[in-house]
Amino acid sequence: MELILFLVTAVVAITGAVAMLLARNAVHSALFLLLNFGAIAVMYLLLQAPFLFAIQLTVYAGAIMVLFLFVVMLLGAEKVEDAPDRIAWQQPLALLLGLALLVVSVVVGLGGATTPPPAGEAVAQFSDPQSLGALLFTDYLLPFEITGFILLIAVVGVVVLNQRGRKI
Repeated sequence: MELILFLVTAVVAITGAVAMLLARNAVHSALFLLLNFGAIAVMYLLLQAPFLFAIQLTVYAGAIMVLFLFVVMLLGAEKVEDAPDRIAWQQPLALLLGLALLVVSVVVGLGGATTPPPAGEAVAQFSDPQSLGALLFTDYLLPFEITGFILLIAVVGVVVLNQRGRKI
């Protein structure tokens, strides 16, 4: 039963990710990303990590999606533009890089794991909020702070870009 639930969730996550990339409307793309975040949250629940499930729903599906939709609406990016693409060279490059990622994933997947799966104690460490918080604020404090700083810069950049286009 767990395998069937995992497969259904994986199909929903992949479908949401592909639809997010192919959507022409920015708001629809953000909503497909929300679907993907929900599917990832269910996968955390299947891994018996209820804390990560709750964090995925509240932080990513809640706060980050509100921020994304705010930025999309602030910039007016929900309107579909019919202008010709000025950077058309990126599409073949993205397809090539995606194909390379797929090949690497298949090679790694078929090669098998070289290390045994983690024991019960190692898996339990990721579901315990206290040990997860200790890891986040000790070993991974710098990446955590850099991520927050990048999000702050992005929001300030959006506000500056929006104010540049307005006449006061």
